[in-house]
Amino acid sequence: MFGVACARAPGDGTRLQGSEAKIQVKMARETTGFLRATLAIAGKDLRIELRTREVVTTTGFFGVLVAILSSMAYTTGPKTTERVAPGSIWLTVAFAAVLAIGRFWQREREDAAFLALRTAPIPRSAIFAGKAITLFLFMLVVEAVVVPVVALVFHVDLAEVGPMLALLLLAGTFGVAATGTLFGAMTVQTRARDLMLAAVLLPLLSPSLLAGVAATRELLSGADVSELRDYFLILGMFDFISLAGGLGLFGALIDD
Repeated sequence: MFGVACARAPGDGTRLQGSEAKIQVKMARETTGFLRATLAIAGKDLRIELRTREVVTTTGFFGVLVAILSSMAYTTGPKTTERVAPGSIWLTVAFAAVLAIGRFWQREREDAAFLALRTAPIPRSAIFAGKAITLFLFMLVVEAVVVPVVALVFHVDLAEVGPMLALLLLAGTFGVAATGTLFGAMTVQTRARDLMLAAVLLPLLSPSLLAGVAATRELLSGADVSELRDYFLILGMFDFISLAGGLGLFGALIDD
């Protein structure tokens, strides 16, 4: 018996290696399919926006209006810059996100596009990833317009704080885009979707928005990188939870 077992051992090892190779090939194919579907979804939305320019234009004008009204409502000065400019930036990000997400998913309701998306033979997580990437890029474009306007009206030296402010906005916007994509899909099929989206989304974004406002305030007050570490940690945790929750729950939300 011992001899038979020893004789079979090399064959068992070969079969085990073959099984592992098949699993690796299957995982590689699934990963490739996921990436292709993600890029296809993102590319579709970007092409539509390049033709219509409705989401970026609407949210961009809204952001500029918020910045100008904020500057007119408060007397300018060093203290005003520290107290009001952070709120103007992140308030614009929050409400521009709600506007963009609402219109973003409204497109999918037209001509049964959302039904076609649900029945497409692609992973649900790829739909989420493609939509989140597109929304993230839209928000970055809006911020690229709004931040210079806020810096102009509140006398913020972007040459000094610009790089760190850009990192804060990147970290905060990623979580906003992921959360907005997930709950935008949840509310797109409801009758009062705009009201539901704002009521559900804004409270969920509060950790990211509060951390972003506080970090920007400290940055404009002259804080160095070490003093902003905790804020980046909060934003990073929020981003991770938003991304993991979106990838895991998106399919269940749109299939119900």
